[in-house]
Amino acid sequence: MDARLNLFGNPLLGTFLKHLNSAGKVIGDSALPAATQELVKIRASQINGCGFCTDMHTKDAAKAGETSTRLNLVAVWREATVFTDAERAALELAEQGTRIADAAGGVTDEAWADAAKYYDEEQLAALVSIIAIINTYNRLNVIVQQPAGDYQPGQFG
Repeated sequence: MDARLNLFGNPLLGTFLKHLNSAGKVIGDSALPAATQELVKIRASQINGCGFCTDMHTKDAAKAGETSTRLNLVAVWREATVFTDAERAALELAEQGTRIADAAGGVTDEAWADAAKYYDEEQLAALVSIIAIINTYNRLNVIVQQPAGDYQPGQFG
């Protein structure tokens, strides 16, 4: 399978991705726990059907020490006992933020309040931002049918 557009060779997309990556670095350097960031990216990518991002973020998380049990259970996190209450709140916010079109009211006050119990204002800002960024990446990759499976941890720097 070949992508419809070369995301890595197209000059316009290259510039766009450079800026998107810079935004992602700001979040990566924030106080939001790295494990939470990866879990959120994985869950949103699963929901959006983005094989490329699911491949990338599960491999990056595994390289960073995430267990296979937790990685295998992200899709069914509600039934799994391996996630903290804070991670569950982040995953719920990620799901609702990813499925905005599925809910007339968007993200519920309950989901926001639950996340706010575990994350301070800076972490909440990072969480909202990481959800927005991964959804952007997912949409790019799904639209161009970016193939999945060949990603190597660290290949993008």
